Amino acid sequence: SINPEWPSLAGQHPKYTTNTLQAFKNGQRNNVLMSGQAAALDDQAIEDLAAYYATQTPSKRTADPALVDQGERLYLGGDLDRGITACTACHGPTGRGNPGAGYPVVAGQHAAYTANQLMAYRAGERQSDAEQGQIMRNIAALMSDKDIRAVASYIQGLQ
Repeated sequence: SINPEWPSLAGQHPKYTTNTLQAFKNGQRNNVLMSGQAAALDDQAIEDLAAYYATQTPSKRTADPALVDQGERLYLGGDLDRGITACTACHGPTGRGNPGAGYPVVAGQHAAYTANQLMAYRAGERQSDAEQGQIMRNIAALMSDKDIRAVASYIQGLQ
């Protein structure tokens, strides 16, 4: 994606992309643009799109140097005092996710997109984490705007 407000799907686990498109199609996840696009797709088209994006090479991006230290601390170690779990617990130290558990690749994701999604989880507007015990909503609820900007920037720079 060239628009930082949209997700970068290159290299994403096909199961995650399939589940996400199905969620847009059946209304479990809502976005005016994506819901309309997904509604027109049959199951085979969704599987084909997911397989295609999985084979694409992600773009290399950089993190904001002013946010790297804070973002790295949160991503790799969380914040025990505030109960913030480290991102690496689910998404791995390099951001490659865990396809078996349904945790997506986050490495290289646009910082703006990641920050928007974390804020949506925090506000309860995004609820696609129900199968994982609302883990993203629980973690994001403990994060400040500055935390979200820092970890989103760090994720953008992961390769």
